[in-house]
Amino acid sequence: MPNPYAAQLAEIPVVRREVALLGGTTAYWVYGDDTATTTIVAVHGFRGEHHGLDPVVAHLPGIRVISPDLPGFGETAPLVGHAHDLDTYAEWLRQFVESVAPDAVVLGHSFGSIVASAAVAGGLSTPKLILVNPIGAPALEGPRGILTRLAVFYYLAGAKLPRPVGEGLLRNGIIVRVMSNAMAKTRDPALRRFVHEQHDEYFSRFADRDVLHEAFVTSVSHDVRAFAPRIAQPTLLIAAEKDDITPIEAERHLATLFPNAELVEIPEVGHLIHYETPRAAASAIREFLA
Repeated sequence: MPNPYAAQLAEIPVVRREVALLGGTTAYWVYGDDTATTTIVAVHGFRGEHHGLDPVVAHLPGIRVISPDLPGFGETAPLVGHAHDLDTYAEWLRQFVESVAPDAVVLGHSFGSIVASAAVAGGLSTPKLILVNPIGAPALEGPRGILTRLAVFYYLAGAKLPRPVGEGLLRNGIIVRVMSNAMAKTRDPALRRFVHEQHDEYFSRFADRDVLHEAFVTSVSHDVRAFAPRIAQPTLLIAAEKDDITPIEAERHLATLFPNAELVEIPEVGHLIHYETPRAAASAIREFLA
């Protein structure tokens, strides 16, 4: 399926780089010119990797975007000797920003919104914070809480079954497609197919079942509410009106917990703003940064 954002991405230079952090090596990609006046460090969501945010990057020409793969996902190996919990991910992000792009604007999508919020609340220096599809309430209490509970058993089974069986279950293409169908809201058949193919390609690029289970437990055990009151920086929340992970009512409440936040609501989309409505997200980001 042709990438509907390929032409725009082709206009933006990109280079892959690496940096040593927490005893491991983090792979990251720099989009745009190093001389750009604005830099965003973008943190992807659970089971994803940096490619997932490409459609948003495609709509941000002129802004330098630095997009790492989280430890244990994509091309970044797990951190040896560290639990892949929120404290580790937040410390990893703090060290990443300080090493690669000090005082850059920080952006987090989905699980990345938890990591980014925890890091900023813990002292990561950034002028502004952007959260896309923020996890604004416990995932188990969302509109599809039953499916989330099933996911808990799914990831637990993947972690406890004999390794070949567990790994096969977690990378099973049919289950990945079920997840993709549950999240996609677009009725455009071409865009829907693109979303599914993106998940088919990138949703199973985790290092192993152990890091995946640790990251999943972290993702469902925390949400942004715990960190919002401690984040003084201007914050932009880009929320979806049909998000099955955090309902829009919870996102509206989340915005009130920050000392200085604004909420942009995007209609007719769910937890895949970055795939289905990247232009709207990028527009909100540009206005916020301006």
